[in-house]
Amino acid sequence: MRGEDFRKLHAGPAPLMLPNAWDAGTALLIESLGAKAIATTSAGLAWSRGYPDGNALPNDQLIAAARDIARCIRVPLSIDIEAGYSDDERAVARLAVGILDVGAVGINIEDGANSPDLLCKKIEAIRESAAHSGLDLFINARTDVYLRRIASKDAAVEEVIGRAARYRTAGCDGLFAPGLSDGGAMARIAAAIKPLPLNIMASPDMPSIVALQQYGVRRVSAGSTIAQAALGCTSRLAAGFLAGATSEMFGAIMEYGAMNELFAKSARD
Repeated sequence: MRGEDFRKLHAGPAPLMLPNAWDAGTALLIESLGAKAIATTSAGLAWSRGYPDGNALPNDQLIAAARDIARCIRVPLSIDIEAGYSDDERAVARLAVGILDVGAVGINIEDGANSPDLLCKKIEAIRESAAHSGLDLFINARTDVYLRRIASKDAAVEEVIGRAARYRTAGCDGLFAPGLSDGGAMARIAAAIKPLPLNIMASPDMPSIVALQQYGVRRVSAGSTIAQAALGCTSRLAAGFLAGATSEMFGAIMEYGAMNELFAKSARD
């Protein structure tokens, strides 16, 4: 049912808002605030497990993190698997099924700097393996055309639309275009890729949620921004503490009893 519920959340009209988590605690907290689904940030999750972002996280670490999060939450869970941590589509498919086996219902997988041909092969292999296992999986294909500045203006729009068509044929369920911030471009892409829902990443110059809905955006991700903000807060408070300034950290806390009760309730449920 969670897989079906997750698909329905992309049907609109309002965009699905995903303030990305990076471990069980942040996922549980975000769920408690009313999030309808949990998606991870690859950067925040990798850092929390002791690895850099950028396809360096071992598969067993990713699956362990997915298992911990899925155990604690009740809403649908989607895991960012970067580029799949391999160029071997069969290895990527095994990873995706492993993530499904521990309770996730969706993944993000990106083309990055690689050819779209490679991501098509990975999506096809994942779709085939998931179907063979009888598991429902939402594959959100991320294209880095904007993020890596592969093209600009009209050429970027056309490149995204072209890649979306290929990824849809390969078996994806949604398209993620981080770095896309222009409303007109969003509207053109969203209209051209239907019925794939368009996912964008939050940015300082992002249009309002009302405008995004009008442009046809169906999913908005925070990316690593919340994780980076949390680390920035930690850095500031820890530096102050080391310098003998302890008062500020007491004004920035999540109340102990409230957080502990979230975990206690999750364990009871």
